[in-house]
Amino acid sequence: MHCNDFVLENATVLKENRLLSLFEETKEVDRNFDIIISNPPYFKLSKDDKRTIAAQELVSGQPNIYSIFMGIAAKLLSESGELIFITPRSFASGNYFKAFREFFFNTVQVDKIHLFNSRKDTFNRDSVLQETVVIKAIREEIDPNKNVFVSSSAGIKDIFKPTIKYFRAEELIDLNSKEKILHLPTSDKEEQILSLVSSWENVLADFNIKISTGPVVAFRALDFIQNHYENSTVHLAPLFWLHNVNKMVLEWPKQLKEKEQYIRIESGSNSLLIPNKNYILLRRFSTKDDKSRLIAAPYFCNYAQSDYIGVENKVNYLYRKGGHLDREEVVGLCALLNSELLDTYFQIFNGNVNVIATELREMRFPPLNDIKRIGNKIILSNDYSMNNVSSIVNELFELEVIMN
Repeated sequence: MHCNDFVLENATVLKENRLLSLFEETKEVDRNFDIIISNPPYFKLSKDDKRTIAAQELVSGQPNIYSIFMGIAAKLLSESGELIFITPRSFASGNYFKAFREFFFNTVQVDKIHLFNSRKDTFNRDSVLQETVVIKAIREEIDPNKNVFVSSSAGIKDIFKPTIKYFRAEELIDLNSKEKILHLPTSDKEEQILSLVSSWENVLADFNIKISTGPVVAFRALDFIQNHYENSTVHLAPLFWLHNVNKMVLEWPKQLKEKEQYIRIESGSNSLLIPNKNYILLRRFSTKDDKSRLIAAPYFCNYAQSDYIGVENKVNYLYRKGGHLDREEVVGLCALLNSELLDTYFQIFNGNVNVIATELREMRFPPLNDIKRIGNKIILSNDYSMNNVSSIVNELFELEVIMN
């Protein structure tokens, strides 16, 4: 049995083909493994952890040790060597794994992937609240046209009756993209949705639409938030929490224990407030019981008689920097985010409970005129129900057959 720390003993392989400091001592590590099979540990590392420091090539933000195991293992393979890992799916997207994806997918060729679709049934005894994958990769020249075998099951019980699909490698991950997000469609419906969204050419920035995280961190703002309205005695702004945001509906005020619905407007709270104008409010997290990952509500500036509003830290908000989102833009974009179309697409690459701003910035969107058409139809119908939203979105993109 070999009892040394795997990361610290082998991290020097990450520095191959890089200029090293003249004062840096390195240990020669053999790279001659034909097969590596691993169920690595899963936990976050601090920035000053010695394993984080040793594996800086794989780190962007707060690392999880399992991705460091994967990166080092990829470099330890001999030519044509194979690795098989079972891990959370979180490495497939997100800023914290960006450096890892850049390194890993340019080092090994993905060959086969099995996805466990359930976030709670596969390893429920270990409280792993995200989808899990088994990935097989080969140390060989990267070929964007290589066929990749993708299978899926809900969990362990149906693993011998998987859904099976084949994709070209470049359909799953674009190595020329900025984020190098791994997409994992597991059905004909998801495959057709991936093809549609991939054909769109715009991201939010093309429409001068930004996304930010709510600046109100509740425990740091206790002196400014309160649950009752004081007419004329103090200046108050509405405070929107995750539980206020529902699909196409902003429920406020909505009393919940320790979720005060107002924030004071005063000099000490200026940095916590945003101007009162049109926004899309989007939950940053979904619960294990939520059927959708994307849950968004429209906010219009005439909703509150205040110059400012407060947005809590578990909510993202979309806005036009230095400008104003038109009503049909707000409704149309909100409808798209809530639609089964974009929610399904989002779940093709995101397997956990987080809705990360970085991922939304990279998501493709249809032309702005199409977004406005959706919004205008919903406004004219005066029906903001998800049945009407789905009908309008599906009709515009001719998705009736796919979604049924």
